[in-house]
Amino acid sequence: MEKEQVQSVIDKIRPSLQADGGDVELVEIDGGVVKVRLQGACAGCPMSQMTLKNGIERILKQELPDVTSVESV
Repeated sequence: MEKEQVQSVIDKIRPSLQADGGDVELVEIDGGVVKVRLQGACAGCPMSQMTLKNGIERILKQELPDVTSVESV
C-alpha cells in the first residue's frame, strides 16, 4: 500500500472535515494500520473517535482493502 494512495483517499475526505472546522493529517502507515492526526475542531471534539472509525476508517477500507485500521496519534 503506497502512501500516495492513502493520501489520495484522505484528500477526498478532507473537505467534509474542513467544513466542520477540522482537518486530518496522514502521519504514517505501519503495515495495514494508517496513523493520522486530527486537527482543528476535530482535535478536541467528543465525536472525533466516531469520525475516525465510522468515517475515515470506513472510507479508507472501502477504497484500499489493505487497510486494517485507522488510529489517531
